[in-house]
Amino acid sequence: MNSTLLRFLSTLWSVSLIYAGSAAAQGYPAKSIRVIIPFAVGGSTDVVFRILAPRLSERLGQQVVVDNRPGGAATIGMDMVAKSPPDGYTLGVANLSFGANPFMLSKMPFDTEKDLAPVSLVTLVPMVLSVHPSVPARSVKELIALAKAKPGSLNYGSAGNASANHLATELFTYMSGAKMVHVPYKGGGPAVISILGGETAVLFATIPSSIQYFKSGRLIGLGVSTLKRDPALPEIPTVAEAGVPGYEVYEWQGVMVPAGTPSAVISRLHQEIVKTLAVPEVKERVAGVGAHAVGSTPEELATFIKKELATWSKVIKTAGIRID
Repeated sequence: MNSTLLRFLSTLWSVSLIYAGSAAAQGYPAKSIRVIIPFAVGGSTDVVFRILAPRLSERLGQQVVVDNRPGGAATIGMDMVAKSPPDGYTLGVANLSFGANPFMLSKMPFDTEKDLAPVSLVTLVPMVLSVHPSVPARSVKELIALAKAKPGSLNYGSAGNASANHLATELFTYMSGAKMVHVPYKGGGPAVISILGGETAVLFATIPSSIQYFKSGRLIGLGVSTLKRDPALPEIPTVAEAGVPGYEVYEWQGVMVPAGTPSAVISRLHQEIVKTLAVPEVKERVAGVGAHAVGSTPEELATFIKKELATWSKVIKTAGIRID
């Protein structure tokens, strides 16, 4: 077979793929869409997407169903997405652990950079260093002093190994010298329940999952994880200003689809997510639970993920964090 014929067949194949993808996108969506949340009910990711799902359903003309699949440091749910047909009917929500897992796990069930395609960065979510009211600390400095005076006496909860709460606390202990014991749960909801009941003493709680408890006094907020105070809880200082200079961590949520999903389908999903986030009622509700709506392009999310991978590669290696 000569080179001219090979080039012709290659071009024909490429054109046929583009046509097939375009044809599939024209009728998209023709059935319900599943959004896999790799954490339990009640965490920040779950809270945000249960706000978005009904409005996305309206815009897409098909039901958008939230499906919680916790476990495996958020890899079980995302692996289901990676191995689903690339047709736009199975979405996954990546978060901070997505950028950290490749450096914390000796074996990943999927390739973070090759098996999933970005759609949109949906939200950035600040966290709050929180303690149960029984803990004799009312400031970041007091908590650090307590943890240093009695190393290992304080338990801290998380939504699971490699979750945002886990990584935020590990970075905090690394930067402050505080010593605490990790207690992983299967989701942000169970982690919040554990500290409310006094089972754990400390939690870097996402604002959406815990804002009501700060307002009622059932949790004491010592410091916000971002460099600026959060409008939802303006009375709580940042961790950086309250005792650990330079400390900054965001939880984040980005929609991903299986690699190979037609670009036209990704474009449609991206457009509808951005439009949904711009609806005043949605924007208000998302802000009301302490999340910051973003609505990026697929390219912007890809760049963001590369930055996260670079950041957590350095932090995890330096801090020596492993979960297997």
